[in-house]
Amino acid sequence: MGNDTPDLAADLADASAASSAVTWLSLAEIGVILGESPSRVRRLLEDHFLIGSARTGSFLVPALFLQNDELIASLRGTIMVLQDAGFSNDEVIDWLLAVDDTIGVAPIEALRAGRKSEVRRVARTLA
Repeated sequence: MGNDTPDLAADLADASAASSAVTWLSLAEIGVILGESPSRVRRLLEDHFLIGSARTGSFLVPALFLQNDELIASLRGTIMVLQDAGFSNDEVIDWLLAVDDTIGVAPIEALRAGRKSEVRRVARTLA
């Protein structure tokens, strides 16, 4: 990850702990929710519309990455900004789930509320 700072490292550690309290969905569950085939769900992951983790053994996606049974449209660009900054998939997820002092809430909550520009501005400063 680019330019690790003690505050960012602490925030990511907090997010990792917080992510254990998050509801996680399997790819099959996401397919049912979205009404998509397993291959289409895999394509959504490959194209960065979704991001998941296998840190618990099974590959899962936080349920917060869906809203009203649809993808959060602004998630893709945010994922790409963070990956371009050198974040791993787990680090992207942790950052999205952790409360960010600059934003005042977890970035995923801000995205769900339509605050894409603010989230991306903060994400770009992490590079």
